[in-house]
Amino acid sequence: MEGIGGDSAAVASPLPQWGHDAWRIYQYYLDKTTPHTAYRWIGTLVVAAIYCLRVYYVQGFYIVSYGLGIYLLNLLIGFLSPLVDPELEVTDGPLLPTKGSDEFKPFIRRLPEFKFWYSMTKAFCIAFVMTFFSVFDVPVFWPILLCYWIVLFVLTMRRQIAHMIKYKYIPFSFGKQKYTGKKASPSSNGSRVD
Repeated sequence: MEGIGGDSAAVASPLPQWGHDAWRIYQYYLDKTTPHTAYRWIGTLVVAAIYCLRVYYVQGFYIVSYGLGIYLLNLLIGFLSPLVDPELEVTDGPLLPTKGSDEFKPFIRRLPEFKFWYSMTKAFCIAFVMTFFSVFDVPVFWPILLCYWIVLFVLTMRRQIAHMIKYKYIPFSFGKQKYTGKKASPSSNGSRVD
């Protein structure tokens, strides 16, 4: 009776342990990619190009591509949107400045860059795997889907740009802002003019 619950808990099943170890290794390498933004995006562009070549070569899977396009558009809207939308939420926390006299508050995205990249890369990989199963190759007239996606993209981006203009925010910042110190005025060089 001593073995019930005592020894069996110490001997874990090897399959869940292997899965946990594999997940930890995967997460370790994923974390190591965090500071390498340019290389991550180049890798995603390579994966996207491979997917596009696969769809072009097979001449099918347009529904998968359309679903991928809608999902990527949704990710892009999350990436361009602020965490706290002034139209939807009234909070006590930081808000976007609406006037020039308002205090500057940094832009915080609803979907951070790393999650945007990760979700986008996963989506391309899943769509690529789906192209190997004929059940997802639904016959459609692809120009109609392409036109509908372009109209949807233009309308969504127009609404998002109008939101950016209304609340005066830009979701991109290029480079880190640096403090340059006080600028010396021309009359402060020590010489006195009478």
